[in-house]
Amino acid sequence: MSQERFKDTGTDSIFGDILYERVVPRDHFLVKLKELIDWSRFRRKLLQWYKGQGQNGRPPYDPVIILRMLLISFLYNLSERQTEEATNLNLAIKYFVGLAVDQLAPDHSELTVFKKRLRQNGHLAAFQEMFDEIIAIALEKGVEFGKVQVLDSVHTIANVNVQKDEKRQEQGKGPRDPGARWGVKRTRKVRDEKGNVQEQKEYFYGYKTHVSINAQSRIVTSLDFSSGEAYDGHFLPSLVEKDLAKGLPVETVTGDRAYDDGDNHVFLWSKGIFSAIRLNDYRTEKKDPNKQVWLDLKADPRYQAGLKERYKVEPKFGEGKTGHGLARCRYIGLVKYAIQSYLTAMVLNLKRLVRILTGVAFKGRATAQG
Repeated sequence: MSQERFKDTGTDSIFGDILYERVVPRDHFLVKLKELIDWSRFRRKLLQWYKGQGQNGRPPYDPVIILRMLLISFLYNLSERQTEEATNLNLAIKYFVGLAVDQLAPDHSELTVFKKRLRQNGHLAAFQEMFDEIIAIALEKGVEFGKVQVLDSVHTIANVNVQKDEKRQEQGKGPRDPGARWGVKRTRKVRDEKGNVQEQKEYFYGYKTHVSINAQSRIVTSLDFSSGEAYDGHFLPSLVEKDLAKGLPVETVTGDRAYDDGDNHVFLWSKGIFSAIRLNDYRTEKKDPNKQVWLDLKADPRYQAGLKERYKVEPKFGEGKTGHGLARCRYIGLVKYAIQSYLTAMVLNLKRLVRILTGVAFKGRATAQG
């Protein structure tokens, strides 16, 4: 598709790159991000989801412009209305998006239409492709991926007032979010009044993103999604298969006890991958002649080395929740939640990529002016 088929953005005018070079610092995170990535790679992928690949009807906005606006929304944890305003008023953001200073940003509704187009025409494939493309770019640019993958899940609370929702259902109405489910957020041991140790479970209502992170690069490499009640261990094979398909040098996989399932160990061994999943105590404490295999596993230096990498996943989850809005669902339904997770993971990886390759760190929230 030729450039003439897109709406004019004015970047070739005096209000375009020439002006930006004078007023936007060259070491700004968004300047580095725009220059580091060949965004035309995303344009080619996105146009396949446009009717007639964008050749029909009035010239559309370049899909890369809309994608970069959407990334700004998740990067700074802004609503789509706030993203339109920030793009109009913040010069660094406007430069990154690809608009001249005197050009108005696309209406915030364009972001909704963009997501809907991709979702309806490609389900989640479009978002999977964009996420995978960032991993491919990192590999091509020489980012070192280590041999250890850390698996875990992060929970996100549904965009639902649970008390109001219960009253709705008592009145015979359906739930606000039919896909959300109750799940266990965490389990901790507490002492009761008599001093006895008991397990106490904390619950949440919503969804989970199942994640594989490379321990060395700290880049999120694969994702899967479920409602809140899902068993984490079931997602190990799909995450590992996705990592292997990307050509990552996976030699060890580690995770907490939720992944300690016999089928998971066998799956990893069948792939020639060492299992550094934290074992449940019953594996080695039971009176069973077959426990020797688990004793040998725990004695292997790779087991403890793998477990020592597990801590690296928690800061990434905290970053996604506190900095980019993953603590609560933006949308309703599993598919739209998956889109939120993909976009969150994309901005996390882009931040990491810029930091590794340029040394420039993301500074946090944007203001209207700078």
